[in-house]
Amino acid sequence: MTTRAMVLSLAAVLAAAAPSAPDAAPPPRRLSRGALEDKIRGGWAGQMIGVSFGAPTEFRFKGRTIEGPIAWKPENVANAIDQDDLYVEMTFAEVMDRLGLEATTEQYGEMFKDSKYDLWHANAGARRLLNHGIKAPWSGHPKYNVHANDIDFQIESDFIGLMTPGLPQEANKYANRVGRVMNYGDGLYGGMFFGGMYAAAFFENDPRRVVEAGLRSIPAESGYAKVIRDVLAWSAQHPEDWKKTWQLVTDKWDRDDPCPDGALDSFNIDARLNGAFVALGLLYGHGDFTRTIDVSTRAGQDSDCNPSSAAGILGVILGYGRIPDGWKAGIPAIATTKFRFTSYSFDEITQSTMSRAFKVIEGAGGKVTPTEVVIPRQPPRAPALEEWSIDPPTARIAFGDPAWTWSEGWSEAKDNERSSGPTMKAADRSGAEATLRFRGTGLSVAGRCSQQGGRADVYLDGDKVGEIDAYVVPRTHDNDYWHVTALKSGEHTLRIVTRADKDERSTGTQIGIERAVVYGN
Repeated sequence: MTTRAMVLSLAAVLAAAAPSAPDAAPPPRRLSRGALEDKIRGGWAGQMIGVSFGAPTEFRFKGRTIEGPIAWKPENVANAIDQDDLYVEMTFAEVMDRLGLEATTEQYGEMFKDSKYDLWHANAGARRLLNHGIKAPWSGHPKYNVHANDIDFQIESDFIGLMTPGLPQEANKYANRVGRVMNYGDGLYGGMFFGGMYAAAFFENDPRRVVEAGLRSIPAESGYAKVIRDVLAWSAQHPEDWKKTWQLVTDKWDRDDPCPDGALDSFNIDARLNGAFVALGLLYGHGDFTRTIDVSTRAGQDSDCNPSSAAGILGVILGYGRIPDGWKAGIPAIATTKFRFTSYSFDEITQSTMSRAFKVIEGAGGKVTPTEVVIPRQPPRAPALEEWSIDPPTARIAFGDPAWTWSEGWSEAKDNERSSGPTMKAADRSGAEATLRFRGTGLSVAGRCSQQGGRADVYLDGDKVGEIDAYVVPRTHDNDYWHVTALKSGEHTLRIVTRADKDERSTGTQIGIERAVVYGN
């Protein structure tokens, strides 16, 4: 062997024996400042357009699709100024702007406690609990909030995705802090799923890949993830027939809603089902703005929130400049108008989101220059699984059902003038008793909360297990009197006894029982 051959052979042996070099880290991604602003502006505009398009149909189509024309004019977008889909999330954004990105769940809860806008479901339950001294994150926990799986955080999470471009782990971090004010488990995962989709939309043009990216931000074993996997699979099997996929989703997942309003009823405000309709719009919209809004609206149920988020995510993919003029023509006229209950106009929330995005990018190890942002690669990372274990609803027992027994002191009453007859049994004196015998593993009692609300003690199988405080601050539309889960299966007896005392803010002592929902296996 020649000297040269020996040298080459030795070099080959040494090279083979040396440890292999680690794979090079993927290069960071870059966006010009102009492109980043265009996408953020597109996300906010998409939300405004989607919610105002779907507003006239909200919860008017439950368990059925919307047929026929849906009227739209560019000036209709002004309706977005008064929509809770937008102003609630903006007030959480304001906490970040005031207190910084490290604001805690408890601090978000303190802001929410003092908010003045109308709220329903998990949001209303959280504000009521916060005003009764239950601090966040317990205000969103199913121990106290029966609406923990509802849509609320899901529709308020868009602002998080818009400030975390390409950074799904950062999106989950902020979602975990904000979302626990009013939600838990699948209710929390809805916001994480949306945040993951928004984060991906800054660098991905294929809506299917955006949905898949969002799915990776939530636990694979969660009920929410199972729903979205079904939507992905069925849309692939029926690529031209969104109604076929809608029917499959509805047949399998539009059931067993634990919400006292939706249980055993066509009304469904569950985060999972409505999140599926957002994914439906994105998958069958194929990147077309009109088609995306149309499908996510026509799927029904919360048919203004769903197109708002679907169009918001697509608005990021497209950027404001590529949203069709016919859809965005009404925005310039209201671009400097403040959204109700907020400090932001469309132009101001865009700039506020830009500023927060710069801080998030730098905090994640990226760079912000006068001309561009440099964003490190960050794969989605799902949190540990948490779930609220509750059996399906088996019975809905109205106040007039013979399963209830009423002592003296109760009378039939109406909760609002629109009702043609009584809506509850009400008492405003102490010592009035209501008894319900039921068979199951859980129970929720729905009743009227108001500024005249009183208090009552709750007994289960002879033991005192809690109390009802029916006082609620104004514009808080909650009806969760008391609930329990994980009971031993079998016969149980509930007894409610009214009290003489009340919250010092209340002007009365009324307890008004509307119905109970029984859960079982």
